[in-house]
Amino acid sequence: MAEKTDLNLFTDVLDGPVYVVTAAAEGERSGCLVGFASQCSIRPPRFVVWLSELNHTFRVARRASHLAVHVLDHGRRPLAVLFGSETGDRVDKFAQVDWRPSADGSPLLADASAWFVGRIESRLEGGDHTGFVLSPTETSPPVRTAPALLRYGDVKGIEPGHPR
Repeated sequence: MAEKTDLNLFTDVLDGPVYVVTAAAEGERSGCLVGFASQCSIRPPRFVVWLSELNHTFRVARRASHLAVHVLDHGRRPLAVLFGSETGDRVDKFAQVDWRPSADGSPLLADASAWFVGRIESRLEGGDHTGFVLSPTETSPPVRTAPALLRYGDVKGIEPGHPR
């Protein structure tokens, strides 16, 4: 007889990087803190980000052609707090940060350590999150020194801006 498993027993030991994902569509911008994301193909290069279906960013991303994915260094926790604890339903997060539009219009955060913009190739249903498979179209300049990235353990106490 197999033991009963709890995925949290496994995931609690992980401490992967977190990302800020931004989107723009039909004159609306949004962005959120994301803990579920990964490279998912080498040839062709692909990356998947998972957005909560309760999230304002998800609703904008459904209408977007591209998403921007940002990594933050350890010293940028306040930026993670803004994008993780506020919701675009009530707050214009971009009024509080330095940003510029990418070639396709996705918001690029000036304080990110690195970023890339990806064209949305497909969407995957995955429970309460949808995966957006991205094909890179634009990337930040190379980082000369590897920063200490902001990780899940650094932000796990942030209360989400949307209901769970």
